[in-house]
Amino acid sequence: VKNTVFLTIVVTALQLLTSSFAAYSFAKLEFKHKNVLFMAYIATIAMPWQVYMVPQFMMMRRFGLNDTHLAIICLQAFSAFGVFMMRQFYQGIPDELCEAARIDGMNEYQIWAKIMLPLSKPALSTLTIFTFVNTWNDFLGPLIYLKTEAKKTLQLGLKMFLSQYSSEYGLIMAASVLSLIPVLIVFLALQQYFVEGIAATGVKG
Repeated sequence: VKNTVFLTIVVTALQLLTSSFAAYSFAKLEFKHKNVLFMAYIATIAMPWQVYMVPQFMMMRRFGLNDTHLAIICLQAFSAFGVFMMRQFYQGIPDELCEAARIDGMNEYQIWAKIMLPLSKPALSTLTIFTFVNTWNDFLGPLIYLKTEAKKTLQLGLKMFLSQYSSEYGLIMAASVLSLIPVLIVFLALQQYFVEGIAATGVKG
């Protein structure tokens, strides 16, 4: 549980930071080949993880990050879906706010931190729920990269109750219920922004 909580919090925080930061650039800044770069990045959503799973594993092994939490953090710290969703929300914020802030002497980092982030609570809350649930329930990533039992996550722990000749169904059900509690807490805490964020970003289920 401790490993799962650590990975989930770190990955969620990094995805919120990187997605909102990149989305601000794509939505409010002008630079060469912006639309081409955005479309190329978003196109990676259509590529299943299984396609590049082996090259990623070989890269992490070459970096010496196998059997470490850092491997999972590095691979999941960036999200094309998160950038897309945040960009959709930022495009709904008037450009005049950014222009006024620039006239007042703010740089782009200050505009992002003091204007865009406070206005994007619904989108950030929605992205928090998606990222938290996906990371908390991730099974294949930890299964590939984590070998030491002390470093494994909750989803791998549930699998330990299954053996070739017997299964502890009572323990599996009890542990599954406990694993749902953090997800429910996060959703209930952010549900007031969730529907608003989905509607504002234009993301459909």
